[in-house]
Amino acid sequence: MSEPITAAVSDRICKHMNDDHADAVLMYAKFYGKVESAIAAKMESIDPEGMNLTAEVAGTPTPVRVSFDHRLESAKEAHHVLVEMLKQPREAAQG
Repeated sequence: MSEPITAAVSDRICKHMNDDHADAVLMYAKFYGKVESAIAAKMESIDPEGMNLTAEVAGTPTPVRVSFDHRLESAKEAHHVLVEMLKQPREAAQG
């Protein structure tokens, strides 16, 4: 079984997402957080119910909460959910 989503796991996931997948974090803020005018976003924390982002909107840091569609049980599940969440906006853009 994968490790639970603790504060240390949240920090690790956020660092990875912000360093390597900033475009995905921005998409989460725009699509799921409904902040279409965001020009940048940072993942601040992740927990079993959702993620907290800070979006940059017109030069102003704006807190954004994105809830998951179900409670996550592990870091491994968080990885799968974050990847799956990327598919819906991409499909919407193509459709």
